Amino acid sequence: MALNHPRSFVLTGGTVVNYDRVLRRAAVFVENGMITDVKKGDGADIPQHIPVIEVKEDHLIFPGFIDVHIHGAAGADVMDAKEEALSVMARTLPREGTTSFLATTITQHPDRIERAVRIVGEYMRRQQQSDEAEAEILGIHLEGPFISRQYPGAQPIHHITEPDMTLFEQWQQVAGGTIRLVTLAPEIPNALELIRYLHAQGVIVSAGHSDATLAELEQAWNKGLTHITHLYNAMGPMHHREPGLTGAVLLNPAITAEIIFDGIHVAKDMIQLAFNLKGSGGLELITDAIRAKCLNNGMYELAGQSVHVRDGEARLPDGTLAGSVLKMNEAVKNAATLEGCQLTDLVRMSSYNAALELGVLDRKGRIEKGKDADLVIMNRDFQVQRTYCRGLLAYQA
Repeated sequence: MALNHPRSFVLTGGTVVNYDRVLRRAAVFVENGMITDVKKGDGADIPQHIPVIEVKEDHLIFPGFIDVHIHGAAGADVMDAKEEALSVMARTLPREGTTSFLATTITQHPDRIERAVRIVGEYMRRQQQSDEAEAEILGIHLEGPFISRQYPGAQPIHHITEPDMTLFEQWQQVAGGTIRLVTLAPEIPNALELIRYLHAQGVIVSAGHSDATLAELEQAWNKGLTHITHLYNAMGPMHHREPGLTGAVLLNPAITAEIIFDGIHVAKDMIQLAFNLKGSGGLELITDAIRAKCLNNGMYELAGQSVHVRDGEARLPDGTLAGSVLKMNEAVKNAATLEGCQLTDLVRMSSYNAALELGVLDRKGRIEKGKDADLVIMNRDFQVQRTYCRGLLAYQA
């Protein structure tokens, strides 16, 4: 249940962190769900009629996290194709500081994908008119079915298909134009034609579940591909005679790479390598979480497959990793241990880069005048204390 709280208030005393600066003992002014000012808190002129909320000086105030790759949480999954499932996700994610996300599909029968994207589009339209204290869905991430059979990961291989522009147009129409990001394998037949089309339509194109070579990735980049799905995972590895997709991404500063920093999917040293080569401006922290997130060890379902979750690992019966149960604040905490990583870098990787890429930087990804009051307050151990979604208190520890 949403926690009742006025949409106009002032946060004082905490440390505000943006992508480019840190302001200690700050005051954040919020009116009607929008940030109206950010200034030094000492002696700040605060109108008497506005509630003042004291924040500990050593607590961090970040822009709300944006997760561009998440399938489910708390027993719900985007592919359930039910508004109730999306509502569960939207109400659960503020617990980890996530204030907006892309509802992510998975490779399935075209009819099931169509039902899922239709429901997301309808939910988004209703959400824009509501005053619920929940994370905002910014669009759909279509992960598959246009991927490589060589690197399916946990995507059901029998539903993988070649890129089909007509099929995509059909899904985009029923989704009300809300598909914002598409993961595909650029090396398979018809992929380059679809990449060119998607880029022209303003849809972000990502390479993932792919065995593309460096040359094939460069071809795709020239057609408009700008993103990589879960770097290192479900893609061809680097080799000293063929950098492959992994090497191509690390070498291209213009490509943004998602990364799952849960200590399971990718070795920390490899994340450090990506951070050193691409910088915080080229990386986005994601969860790739499934419905088992926030639940106990046990058996769960993902795209009709059984997934065994034990001690933070989600795997198919054959041992294949099947998404994660990672929370965004945990990913941020892990990223904070990277050598050379500053608080400002964490903001870039957890919100700013995604907002910029999705074209919502005018209202998300920064704590400054004119932006949505999407705020997460954490202690120095990155444990979430409070989360505000558009000025509404959506979670309190």
